[in-house]
Amino acid sequence: MALRTLTALVLIPPVVYVIGWAPEWLFLLVLISTVERSLYEYFVISQHAGFKPFAAVGYVACALLCLAQAAELRRNPSGAPGALAFVVVLLALALTLAVALVSTADLKQYLGSVSSTVLGILYIGGTLSCLVPLRFSRQALSPAPSREPVLFLFLVVWAGDMFAYFVGRLMGRTQLFGRVSPKKTVEGAMGGLAGSLFIAWGFARWFWQTADVKTVMLLAVLVAVAGQIGDLVESGLKRCAEMKDSGGLLPGHGGLLDRIDSLIFGAPALWLALALKDLWRS
Repeated sequence: MALRTLTALVLIPPVVYVIGWAPEWLFLLVLISTVERSLYEYFVISQHAGFKPFAAVGYVACALLCLAQAAELRRNPSGAPGALAFVVVLLALALTLAVALVSTADLKQYLGSVSSTVLGILYIGGTLSCLVPLRFSRQALSPAPSREPVLFLFLVVWAGDMFAYFVGRLMGRTQLFGRVSPKKTVEGAMGGLAGSLFIAWGFARWFWQTADVKTVMLLAVLVAVAGQIGDLVESGLKRCAEMKDSGGLLPGHGGLLDRIDSLIFGAPALWLALALKDLWRS
């Protein structure tokens, strides 16, 4: 517990600076580094599960996805879904299929290698690259590029994780999804949702004043639920590979992927909600 808390206290200040106040080049640099490390941990999980992904293709494709999101903002500042990221995914798919055909000695492994590689690109790069338009686009609720949406995302996810952890430890009795994650409980999940809503309400009242409280609370429910699903999905991947943690990078927390699993679903959920709202208003 003490090591877990100390690690969080050390990491939170630089993370808050990067997501809220860093220039775009630094934000992109940190994001790509995070994506690459997370993808590495995903590939380790895949290998433990018996698959042989093509890591080089995944690393390049995920970096290009982040850069494509930044380039798309130059053409479309609203942050609505664009074509560049889709093109990167299609090229990555074609390249993976071709490389696997040439490199796979036993064609019984062909489908597993291709599938695990493409899943990693979409699961890590496709989702976390959404943080770029969340931070730097002009959304319907933020007429100018602002830090509020991405700060909101991280605060809701962090609050949900923290409240779920403590409420689950103190009051957890009923398993939420036992065969995937035996330690997660219904009580913990409800506590996490309550914590996310509480933080979102305070953020809407005192910081994100360009958005009405009702809209922010609805977004908080969406992000919180998506985050809890993301947590369970990552637990399912580790259980498939018979691994407890995705790595040991963060003392007391496990791997980086263990820490950002909620963001992996929360980021695209919030981005799509804001982007579609922006398109609807226009």
